[in-house]
Amino acid sequence: MSDKVYNVLFLCTGNSARSILAESILQKEGGGHFNAYSAGSHPKGEVHPLSLKTLSALGYPHEGFRSKSWDEFAEPGAPEFDFVFTVCDNAAGETCPLWIGHPMTAHWGVEDPAAVEGTAFEQERAFAEAARYLKNRIVAFTNLPLASIDKMALETKLKQIGTMEGSTNPDGKVA
Repeated sequence: MSDKVYNVLFLCTGNSARSILAESILQKEGGGHFNAYSAGSHPKGEVHPLSLKTLSALGYPHEGFRSKSWDEFAEPGAPEFDFVFTVCDNAAGETCPLWIGHPMTAHWGVEDPAAVEGTAFEQERAFAEAARYLKNRIVAFTNLPLASIDKMALETKLKQIGTMEGSTNPDGKVA
């Protein structure tokens, strides 16, 4: 891998669960080669407590996260992104801001663990499962030869990563 540090933005509607999980996981798994960010199209205003509990239990950073609008990253002075990944089907279907630098994009949909109703155990299991699916995608991504792969091949690989175990189809069903 080159010395370049890549900026990656994870998008979801509420920016309280999946995008937060992905941001934290990439912070650790990226080995200093990636700056991770997350945002939402309609942020909830707070991070889901089970997101932070799951990250802590798995040994990932779990402090300092906040639910924020993707508009923050479309303003002057915002980081220029190399990659933007949607992790929920709603955000994938929305019209995103025009990102500076024209980053590569892909949809890596995962079921919303915050939508799971049931016992505390069932809810915690949903967050752990979402984190596992996102970690698998992120590890596959961080292992790509980003400095040497051509754009077309990279686009194909990014889309393939989005179809890994646990992916959701545009209708929200698990593949």
